[in-house]
Amino acid sequence: MHIPDGFIPLWESGIFWVISLIFLSMSLRWASKEMNEKTVPLFTALAAGIFAIQAMNMPIPWGTSGHMVGAALTAIVFDSPWAAVLMLALVLIVQGLFFADGGLIVMGANIFNMGVVGGFVGYYLFKALKKTNFHAAVFVAGWAATFLAALACTVELAIAGTFPIDLGIQFMGLYHAVIGIIEGLITAIVVGYLASARPDLVKSVKKVVSNE
Repeated sequence: MHIPDGFIPLWESGIFWVISLIFLSMSLRWASKEMNEKTVPLFTALAAGIFAIQAMNMPIPWGTSGHMVGAALTAIVFDSPWAAVLMLALVLIVQGLFFADGGLIVMGANIFNMGVVGGFVGYYLFKALKKTNFHAAVFVAGWAATFLAALACTVELAIAGTFPIDLGIQFMGLYHAVIGIIEGLITAIVVGYLASARPDLVKSVKKVVSNE
């Protein structure tokens, strides 16, 4: 899902940089209010874990790749999609600068897909479903965040003329529908573990308990 440089034109890259910078500025504002000595270590640990799971890439035709994202996990644990935007931006910056994973010029599009789309889709799906079944809501959020981020990437590459949208949806959609199942399970397992071991750190869990 990391778009390399050259896969979308400069004008499209510029649009997504502007959009992503706006969202990133809002995420920094969130961090200044919400991050503290208790949450920073957890944020750092999750960042390391997300970096690791994103390193497991599955090649997809036409030069891109599929992998898990981690946006829904971050948004649910910190009870905010802004946490996911900030987390994915930091991970993508390190990957792009030091590991050549994803282009630098197109990084705005990658941040938008994985951080913004993944974070907001995952978080608000979780919020909509959590009263029905908390664990199922976490799973669906993890799956949908990955799947829809991949579809957003497909549309961007189709607009750029990199490959036809029907084939892009066929390959990117199919691969990430399967990858999303794995991500949904991992998200549910990690959130469930944190909710059991350290419920004081998982804000979304505290809200569910307080509303019951």
